[in-house]
Amino acid sequence: MDTIRQSDDDLQAGRLAAETDRQSRWEAQERAAASATRDIADVPAVEVITTAAVHLMSAAAVKLGLADDPDSQLDLDEARKLINALAGLITAGAPEISDMHARSLRDGLRSLQLAFREASAIPDPIGKGPGEKWTGPVT
Repeated sequence: MDTIRQSDDDLQAGRLAAETDRQSRWEAQERAAASATRDIADVPAVEVITTAAVHLMSAAAVKLGLADDPDSQLDLDEARKLINALAGLITAGAPEISDMHARSLRDGLRSLQLAFREASAIPDPIGKGPGEKWTGPVT
């Protein structure tokens, strides 16, 4: 009987130690996250807009097969959606973020539009490619 009680006690002690360890790791992660993040209220709109544009650009480049594994990542349908969203964001946001920021975003967008045309087996007509509704024809 004492052996059973002792193994139950050992089991509970092990569970308590594991829970304490888990709690301390969680608290450390929370402290690290809190120190690494900024309050969105402190982030200027220009930074939010350009960061969103860069994320869209990166995702579109991957879907165009411009990343490390083009055979498995190429998805022109997804790339078209991302490029359209990027073109809309840049077109609408350009007056708000200044020409200095907008110029580099437009260059990146144009590069993606040209890469899309090159990756397409049957390219869209000039002026009908992704994002060209907002940017005009890209050649």
